[in-house]
Amino acid sequence: MRRRSAICITAVILSLLVAPCTATAASATKAFRIGWLGQGSPAPSNRDAGDFEQGLRDVGYTKGQNVVIEYRYADGNVERLALLATELVRLPVDVIVTSGEQAAFAAKRATRDIPIVATDLGLDPVKAGLVASLGRPGGNITGLATLSDDLWPKRLGLLKEVTPRASRLAVLGNPANSSNASCFEEIKAAASATGLRTRFLGVSDEKTLAEAFAGILNERPEGLVICWDSVTLVHAKAIADFALKQRLPTLAPLKEYVEAGALLSFGARLPAQRRRTAYYVDKILKGAKPADLPVERPTLFELVVNLPTAKALGLALPAALVVLADVIVE
Repeated sequence: MRRRSAICITAVILSLLVAPCTATAASATKAFRIGWLGQGSPAPSNRDAGDFEQGLRDVGYTKGQNVVIEYRYADGNVERLALLATELVRLPVDVIVTSGEQAAFAAKRATRDIPIVATDLGLDPVKAGLVASLGRPGGNITGLATLSDDLWPKRLGLLKEVTPRASRLAVLGNPANSSNASCFEEIKAAASATGLRTRFLGVSDEKTLAEAFAGILNERPEGLVICWDSVTLVHAKAIADFALKQRLPTLAPLKEYVEAGALLSFGARLPAQRRRTAYYVDKILKGAKPADLPVERPTLFELVVNLPTAKALGLALPAALVVLADVIVE
């Protein structure tokens, strides 16, 4: 009994000695707070945040342990972004990650002090005035550019392979997005070189989308091309469904449009870019300044084809195109 009592007393003393050390170690690990500002919705089909969280895990962060993420979504209503950005600033957060070009501008207007990492940009960040330059962004914002020069001739070449007799194309884009204006000019120039005529139809909301559909019905083009913008991405399925009903092959810049039903796409890999965003966040949390972190341009591109859409359109895709596809939607 005496020996057992001695062991118990010793255990109690050891626990008292160890407990403060354990508490000190736990308190030494800071939980950083990250703000996420998205233009879309937190629906399960929206994978942007999931890709980003995977990127955080890859660089050593675990949600709920050494990092806390404050999510704010505008549910497609860009007018709410200013209020949501202000909420994140007032919390405050250590860094803000934005998904979509309008979210990036809202965050930039809300703070000049909190670092911002922008992703899912459907515009040229320099031409749009988001950053001073790609190499030296300046200010408190950096991130990843998604657009790349000289891709539209390649994209239209792919469309020509699928529909060699096409001569007229409708182009959907957001006129409020400066990069969509550039997108149309690039498409127009590339189309002219291959004997294609184009007409730009502006889409900024559901009303103008309906008007664009009416314009397509009136013009009867032989192909539909989409400029990437958060508006056209939100309505990707509606656009794809309309195009399929009108038997229009649809060309898009990103896989997400093809997953919604478009025929084919060639462009950057958004999930990879969202994971890469975590690298920037890690650098900033460790002391780097956004002004000194160059904005990255995409280096990997993927060709995506939708076989059910091709079948529904009665198109026989060239075997070489299917073989070269990085992703086949079946």
